[in-house]
Amino acid sequence: MADISAELQQELDELQAAYKAAVDNWVAAIREEESLASGADHSVLELDKWEAAHFREHKLHKEVDYRKRLYEDAVRREFFGF
Repeated sequence: MADISAELQQELDELQAAYKAAVDNWVAAIREEESLASGADHSVLELDKWEAAHFREHKLHKEVDYRKRLYEDAVRREFFGF
């Protein structure tokens, strides 16, 4: 990376860490949904749990997109001026 200030380095590190944490949470939600999707119990209760897990996964995916956009915008602002 080019020479950047310590403040900017810290900001980018924090944004990147927030993105990684969001990805980790999303992956955990995907795994939860996957485990429910492959269950053998074909009950309405299990279907409701699976559907709720899908909504959690979708919400966390949107959070990943948001955190990624924040990080990318900070990099673009610093290195490309927009």
